[in-house]
Amino acid sequence: MSITQDHPAYDHAAAYDAVRHVIPEIEWAMYAEDIEAIHRLKREQDAVILAHNYMTPEVFHGVADIRGDSLALAREAQHVEAGTIVLAGVHFMAETAKLLNPAKRVLLPDLRSGCSLAESITSADIAALRAQHPGAPVVTYVNTSAAVKAASDICCTSGNAVEVIRSLGVDKVIMIPDQYLARNIAALTGVEVVTHPGACEVHERFTPLDIVDIRQGHPGVTVLAHPECPPEVVAEADFAGSTADMQRYVETQRPAKVALITECSMSDNIAADHPDLEFVRPCNLCPHMKRNTLGAIRTALETGGPEIQVDPAVAEPARRAIDKMLAVK
Repeated sequence: MSITQDHPAYDHAAAYDAVRHVIPEIEWAMYAEDIEAIHRLKREQDAVILAHNYMTPEVFHGVADIRGDSLALAREAQHVEAGTIVLAGVHFMAETAKLLNPAKRVLLPDLRSGCSLAESITSADIAALRAQHPGAPVVTYVNTSAAVKAASDICCTSGNAVEVIRSLGVDKVIMIPDQYLARNIAALTGVEVVTHPGACEVHERFTPLDIVDIRQGHPGVTVLAHPECPPEVVAEADFAGSTADMQRYVETQRPAKVALITECSMSDNIAADHPDLEFVRPCNLCPHMKRNTLGAIRTALETGGPEIQVDPAVAEPARRAIDKMLAVK
């Protein structure tokens, strides 16, 4: 699918209809100037905004052109025709967009938008793991730097990790850097998975007791957990899957009352589309994602920075690992 950005005239009142159930009207009015400026700048700059599911609703519903989880954003980034990509997410996502679009300008609204997982692993760590487990392919979560991807055999996301590992046809893999995702995926595939002690600072804070408390306080609630949560948390949930899987579950199963055990803006963004459902909101925020404010996005478009660059020597092998992932159906 080819994605073009004609950016029709922005209708602030119509846009509010999409978020009126999660953002008070008086608060939406405070965003008006930035949102209108961003839509104008997108037209002027031939720009498109890719927003992760963890963006706040005013970004996710107010200015984003393409929205989704890491896998969806990686897939859609390949088809963008606009000359400039603004990645409303974190640094590794912007790097991935640049790897897939080397000729395009890729902007990250705030260079401080990092990731605890990406910071937990280096290419030297991969070399050490390969030495300890010779012959085992390295499956690297996309929540990593381009340099780490370049040292890997194939990438994966939480949405396609099972398919990626099964596609390798081996009995043992090294899966980095999220220890909890690796353990959860190992339970689903039956493959021996060598782990690394990385974790998402948002998901590792959830405990089984959190789910017990949610069930006690909200009888009949359906609990959906992200596989970056510890296995004992996943075991307490009714369903586990990526943010895209969670969204599909809500859309198809339509639980009357649901709790999403993940970054809390995810609930707001799905709730905006399903005002008839009740969302219980356990709230762990990602401080890095929240740096992507409307003001930061506007400034990035106005100034043309910060712009993401990837060393060509790193880019080629990193792109190869991503392409192998995207080839897995």
